[in-house]
Amino acid sequence: MNDEFAQELARMAQVLHEQPDVEQTAERFLEFVLPRIGTVHASLLLVHRGGRLESATATDALVEEADRVQIETGEGPSFSVVQDEQSVVSGDVPGDPRWPRWSVGIAGVGLRSVLSVRLRTPTTTVGVLNLYDGATDRFGPGDDVIAQVFADHAAVAVSNARSESTLWQAIDARKLIGQAQGILMERFDLSDEQAFAVLRRYSQDNNVKLRDVAQRLIATRKLS
Repeated sequence: MNDEFAQELARMAQVLHEQPDVEQTAERFLEFVLPRIGTVHASLLLVHRGGRLESATATDALVEEADRVQIETGEGPSFSVVQDEQSVVSGDVPGDPRWPRWSVGIAGVGLRSVLSVRLRTPTTTVGVLNLYDGATDRFGPGDDVIAQVFADHAAVAVSNARSESTLWQAIDARKLIGQAQGILMERFDLSDEQAFAVLRRYSQDNNVKLRDVAQRLIATRKLS
C-alpha cells in the first residue's frame, strides 16, 4: 500500500467518524471508494440478525432496483457474500446461474457486472458493499482487493454509527413511553406500573409496537 493510498484511507476514516448517522456514513464511504474502482453505480446494504438485508444507501435508481430485487427474492451476490463470508464477482449478471430469480428480475435494469464485498469486523459481517457496472466482465481481482481494503476500514465506522443510532432510538422510545404513561396516570389516576401495564397490554392485544402505541396516545390522547 503506497503512502497516497494510506493517507486516503486515513482521511476516509476521519470523515466517516464525523458523520451523524448510518445513511450519511454510507454515502460518504461510497464517495471514497467509487473513484478508486472507476464505476458510478454502488450501494451499501446493512446485515441484520438472521441474515436479513436492508439498504443503507444507493447511488441511483438502477442500483436501488437491483438491491430491491435481491431483498425481495432473498438471493443475489449480497446474500452469497453474507452466507459464504467471501467476495463475489459476476461479469454477466443476467446470465449468471447462481441467482436465477435475481438475474431474471434485473434483466432489464442494464447492470451487467457486480462486485460484492463484506464490511467485516473481527466478530461479524456489518454490511455488504455492492459495486455495479453496465459493461460485462468489468471487475477483476485488483478491484476486489481495493474494495475490500476500503470496506475493512469503513466497517468499524458503519458499525459504530448503527450502534449509536440504535441507542438514540431506544432513548427516544423510552421518552415517548414515559410521556404516554404520564398521560394515563393523570387521566385515570393510575400508578406508574399500572399505566405501563395498560400500554403493554394494548400493544400485545393489537400487535403494535409499544413505541407506536405511546406515540399514538401522545398525538391523539386516545389509544384507539
